[in-house]
Amino acid sequence: MSLPETERLARLRLARADRVGPVSFRQLLDRFGSAVRALEALPDLVRKGGGHGYALPDPDRIDAELAAGDRAGARLLVLGDPDFSPPLTALDPPPPLLWTRGDVTLLSREAVAVVGARIASAGGQRIARGLAQQLGQAGYVVVSGLARGIDAAAHAGSMPTGTVAVLGGGVDDVYPADNAALYDQIVDRGCVVSESPMGARAQARDFPRRNRIISGLSRGVIVVEAELRSGSLITARLAGEQGRDVFAVPGSPLDPRSKGPNELLRQGAILCEGLDDVRRAFETLRTLREPAADSPFTGADDDVDPIFLDRVAGLLSPTPTPRDEIARALDAPIGRVAAALLELSLAGRATLLPGGSAST
Repeated sequence: MSLPETERLARLRLARADRVGPVSFRQLLDRFGSAVRALEALPDLVRKGGGHGYALPDPDRIDAELAAGDRAGARLLVLGDPDFSPPLTALDPPPPLLWTRGDVTLLSREAVAVVGARIASAGGQRIARGLAQQLGQAGYVVVSGLARGIDAAAHAGSMPTGTVAVLGGGVDDVYPADNAALYDQIVDRGCVVSESPMGARAQARDFPRRNRIISGLSRGVIVVEAELRSGSLITARLAGEQGRDVFAVPGSPLDPRSKGPNELLRQGAILCEGLDDVRRAFETLRTLREPAADSPFTGADDDVDPIFLDRVAGLLSPTPTPRDEIARALDAPIGRVAAALLELSLAGRATLLPGGSAST
């Protein structure tokens, strides 16, 4: 069932609100039942949490983002829309929204990510292109990040069968610029997606979020070439946390670009030399793990007084602390603790983390 347009716009505005990330966005929806009600309650929640002078996003700013999307021929999908990707909906937490260009039906098909080094060897690019071709011919959509090297080869190999490019900046931010022709092809024949606002230019902080979308869209992630400190290994780690299968293409120990995949194999990744390895894993290993659907909130009127907020805040540290551990320490209902953590995060006094933990 489609969301009312007022609710869709409210979800965009809530997602763009200061200090509202994917975790707090989902918790606000759980607690208040709609983004419309959550927006009405947000200033008061910030005040109760100890914050001051909170302003909701200017409606003109939201209108400008929507107008930019129209000019670019982009489509906005918000969490709860019928076409929103089922694998992303199952994440804990899911992204609040996606801007898209191209064929959004690809986001609902079974997908495999192929990622790796930007400065890739000719052999690595050949492997990535061949894997992508095999995966596409077997019916999988291939997901990658539009970077140079392995990503570009994976998109090129799967162009005829379906490919999705996930961007760090806005869906209209072609980065790197020398992949502009590839970007145009994907818009015409595949799908480009981004969680960032229209017009946003990619910053270093955006790429972990982008990598989370890449792994979240996919049933498995294949790393072809990557150094030990690389975004591809971050994608592999996120895939493992999301219950996705992690594959690695082995390489020569003499090549630094093989150290990442070889290390993943030591840690238990699945060796991948071709499509048969992927098929075998999908036939014998687990299906996608989905988070529990239960909300920690008992309702919209959880009683959180300033004294209780301060007690919860006093139990937090830079080390993530599970929500149920705080509840046990305070002998308090989990819903009350969840409400307190949400208010502290909106006031800038805590950071909510996936899985029900929080830190300072």
